[in-house]
Amino acid sequence: MRVLFTGAECAPFFKTGGLGDVLGALPNQLAKSGVDVGVVLPLYQDMPEKYRKQLEYQGNFIVPVGWRNQYCGIFKLERNGVKYFFVDNEYYFKRPGIYGYYDDGERFAFFQQAVIMMMERFDFIPNILHCNDYHTSFIPFLLREKWGFVQAYQGIKTVLTIHNLEFQGKYNAQTLPEFFSLGYDWFDSGIVRMDNDVNWMKTGILYADRVTTVSYSYAREIQTPEFGQGLDGILRMCSHKLTGILNGIDFNKYNPETDKDIHTTYNIHHLNRKIQNKTALQKELNLPVKSNVPLIGMVSRLTSQKGFQLLIDELENILKFNVQLVILGNGDPYYEHYLTEIANNHKNKLKVILAFDVKLAQRIYAGADSFLMPSAFEPCGLSQLIALRYGTLPIVHEIGGLADTVWVYDKTKNAGTGFGFKQFDGYQMVQAIKKMLTVYQQKKNWIMMQKKAMNSDFSWKNSADKYKWMYGELMG
Repeated sequence: MRVLFTGAECAPFFKTGGLGDVLGALPNQLAKSGVDVGVVLPLYQDMPEKYRKQLEYQGNFIVPVGWRNQYCGIFKLERNGVKYFFVDNEYYFKRPGIYGYYDDGERFAFFQQAVIMMMERFDFIPNILHCNDYHTSFIPFLLREKWGFVQAYQGIKTVLTIHNLEFQGKYNAQTLPEFFSLGYDWFDSGIVRMDNDVNWMKTGILYADRVTTVSYSYAREIQTPEFGQGLDGILRMCSHKLTGILNGIDFNKYNPETDKDIHTTYNIHHLNRKIQNKTALQKELNLPVKSNVPLIGMVSRLTSQKGFQLLIDELENILKFNVQLVILGNGDPYYEHYLTEIANNHKNKLKVILAFDVKLAQRIYAGADSFLMPSAFEPCGLSQLIALRYGTLPIVHEIGGLADTVWVYDKTKNAGTGFGFKQFDGYQMVQAIKKMLTVYQQKKNWIMMQKKAMNSDFSWKNSADKYKWMYGELMG
């Protein structure tokens, strides 16, 4: 079995979010199980020097982007049994960051065509070509309709994983000839059209042999008008090939027993050591050192998708409880400003750090008692999985991957791995926090929940096995 992944980002080379984590971990896990795995990525300027030094030049060719003939160099690096191919073009990729440029459509049009053209030229023709999000979602269409004449490509099966349906790659009809040298008939017939735009994601959903999302619940939710971002009808039509496979986390990387970034290592048998992480975190952030006061952590982008409007609406009420709250992240200036203002008025209860700090994030996962994730929608979510691994009980809006991974506390059974609220509502969120505060006082129950949380298996092995089975099914 040979699988070629392609996407816009991949840890540890370039990462802005969950997509980078998935492409960093899933190919590694598949390689461990004997799959021949490759990953194709753009060669961005921001590649860390230690990896750039290891790149081996493979050759180059010309990619036609409409009327333009663009240079494409291919570099290769092997790591943990995975072959990484990097597509080099300084005009498109020698700039800081990954996204957010006026010509992103042209950049990823070039990249997608380069991916298809390099497979035969550099002898990596896969059984499965696994595309991720809108940046590569036009590939299944291009492979069949533009490169369908290539004999070597006719057996390739395509998979498209939707990590976040909000971003779809919407461009005007002129981009068909401008970027792909294709005629307007594809647009006029409605095949690539959605709401009078060329829509890469819609086209990918229609053309891919399988469509996956990163949790079971999200696969269901995106087939409804509430979460389908306008594509719910297309997804219902393609529901026979749509499935949810949960993301995992790297259990070696996120391990409280060996984590070098936390104050004191601990495990399920020495949970008393977790308190030392809490005390150290309180000292570090100038919060009163009180081991018996519940400490709630948040590590998140500050956006409405992550539920920060609910938090803003209820924050003064939450801070009336006997509780401390630590928020790490940056994002929408409105939320940054508002949270900073409230923190200045509640210095003994609320600490807001407007930064992206990976090491501090680990100290929060280890030091907090509970972890708040009130997302409006959440395809999978990784933070709650890390929190569970560290025995930090999540409080979540029961949606998407949060509903699939957190076993919400059941009072009748006195069991669970976290707390939840079904309705996306500030009052309901506060009720869930109150439930957490009640159980926190019941030390025996709390420790039992912590142990269950830490025993939850959301490692990549489970997820990789499901992908491998799906690939095998596609190959027949």
